[in-house]
Amino acid sequence: MKKILMIVCLACFSITGTIAQNVNKAELAKQRADRLSDQMIQELRLNNFQAKRLREINQEKVSKMMVIEQKYANDPNLVEKNCQGVCRERDKELESFLSFDQYSKYYGNRSEFYKYDKDFAKNIGLVKSTPSERKPNTDQVLRPSVNR
Repeated sequence: MKKILMIVCLACFSITGTIAQNVNKAELAKQRADRLSDQMIQELRLNNFQAKRLREINQEKVSKMMVIEQKYANDPNLVEKNCQGVCRERDKELESFLSFDQYSKYYGNRSEFYKYDKDFAKNIGLVKSTPSERKPNTDQVLRPSVNR
């Protein structure tokens, strides 16, 4: 009887942990999408309708990118390739409701928006930095070795 009770308790804790992780990922996706949307709304000077539509699009695209980042976590090249595909989807959707000037500004600043999002994802630990992006540790003092 004690064993059955113990198994049931463990199952409940593992289910609760899984649900908490999913909620946490959903909250992180919302924070990430909101942060990117806020930046884009400000820079592109969007009206309320455009801002609402942009937030919906960014929420969907960020969620897709997070799945890609998790699925291909060990291959940054695949993450980059697939996330660029998601960004191209966003490009097409934005073109349908932004003015010509807004879209031109967006298109010219796409790489900055992408970098802004990726930097945030790296800072909160969602994306691993590639070896070329890692900076050497400059805090460490190197002293020459002396042979005596």
